[in-house]
Amino acid sequence: MDGQSQEWAKLPVSQEQYQTELAELQREHFPTAKPLPGVVDLLDRLARTPTHLALASSSNLASFKLKTTHLAWLFDVFPPARRVLGNDERLEIGRGKPLPDIFQLALQTINASLPKGERPIRPVECLVFEDSVAGVEAGRRAGMRVVWCPHPKIREVWAGREADVLAGRTGQAGDNVEPEQLGHHEDGWAEDMSSLEAFPLARYGIFEGGSQ
Repeated sequence: MDGQSQEWAKLPVSQEQYQTELAELQREHFPTAKPLPGVVDLLDRLARTPTHLALASSSNLASFKLKTTHLAWLFDVFPPARRVLGNDERLEIGRGKPLPDIFQLALQTINASLPKGERPIRPVECLVFEDSVAGVEAGRRAGMRVVWCPHPKIREVWAGREADVLAGRTGQAGDNVEPEQLGHHEDGWAEDMSSLEAFPLARYGIFEGGSQ
């Protein structure tokens, strides 16, 4: 959490204390973290389609390893060259989510690895899965479609403002924004789902057992 986010959350602790306590909680809980319901099945289904997959996580490398080492098999669907983490040296400092850079870079990694002659994928052809509010805004700013499937506790915090979340209009980026990148309420480019179980791939043009 940066200073701006801390101010928004009105946390009664210093940035240094917050980071220290956060690191302690991560060391305690990350090694036993479990995927949200439906994630394992969804990734398995996607891996059996021609879909190109990439990972864009705000976590730095140390945090990512801490919370995924016991789930390494789950992340095998993401080629190492298509994994972009929050401390990736290709990302400009201070340009993490909710800004679009991490998703734009993830798309670049996909296009850079496509077979010769295959048409580059455009942002409008991408589908982002996010559990965070900042991630939804980042995906929207990148010009991509977004599925928001938050933890129930996050959903409670944003109850009544779901439309703002889906449009990327929660103010997470503060004043450092480009208005033309924002979405609009009910524009059809973001969807709120309580679970990823039995996810309707065909609705997004992803077909199992055949070409797309």
